[in-house]
Amino acid sequence: MALRTCQNFASPFVSSIKLTKKPIRNFKAPVKNCQSDPHESRKLVLQVKERLEKDYNSLPVGKNGRDDEDMILWFLKDRKFSIEESLAKLTKAIKWRQEFRVSELNEDSVRGIAESGKAYVHDFLDINERPVLIVVASKHLPAVHDPVEDEKLCVFFIEKALSKLPPGKEQILGIIDLRGFGTENADLKFLTFLFDVFYYYHPKRLGEVLFVEAPFVFKPFWQLTKPLLKSYASLKPSGRNISLKQRCQTTLESRLLVKSLHSCLAALAGLIFAQTVKTYYFVEGL
Repeated sequence: MALRTCQNFASPFVSSIKLTKKPIRNFKAPVKNCQSDPHESRKLVLQVKERLEKDYNSLPVGKNGRDDEDMILWFLKDRKFSIEESLAKLTKAIKWRQEFRVSELNEDSVRGIAESGKAYVHDFLDINERPVLIVVASKHLPAVHDPVEDEKLCVFFIEKALSKLPPGKEQILGIIDLRGFGTENADLKFLTFLFDVFYYYHPKRLGEVLFVEAPFVFKPFWQLTKPLLKSYASLKPSGRNISLKQRCQTTLESRLLVKSLHSCLAALAGLIFAQTVKTYYFVEGL
């Protein structure tokens, strides 16, 4: 079921980014036709699985373990079917899951910090049938809350969102509600942890992030964040198969229309109107 227009986001401005790691310059040529040839990709999955069993026998098995073929295939896709790079990233992810005790996280284990209301997984999917993870930034208080508990809550909700992926869907949508955001809510250390989770341990699972009603005080924090973000990802304005210029033309009032894509970017500074969010991310009523 698609998500209805959320009344809590009645009039937000939203900044939209996609997270896709930049290609490595010294990257070896990917295996040809793996994406389109299930037989070839299957062969590589088995090769990685055998290597993991031989060289990393101490790693756990089962779901999200060294013999999880779906997980192996996902990391192969992420690493453009490079066996060595996939092995390196897979082992790092599996070890992290084991050390972080991801499988032990549940509603009871995060209940205390979850009661802060700083994050939740929406009951419905977005218009693209993606699970929606919502973060209320004003309720994140690093000076008050235990950072370890924050990290556990973060991972728990990511796992929960991913568990709601419909068949054939692979990514989730993140919505960061920045209304009421203040300097006391800024937490670069936690943000670094979050980037690590989505790049190293859940690569390409976060399809898009929407920043809702970013206040002026958020700008300095965003300036600090951008270099860190760029080290993981290339920033690209997103939409449902429309160009940024088209989006600008459909969302800005006529007096704000610009003559070129470059000036459009400068005028918007990455912000779009609420109606665009409703149109491109949510279903209007039933």
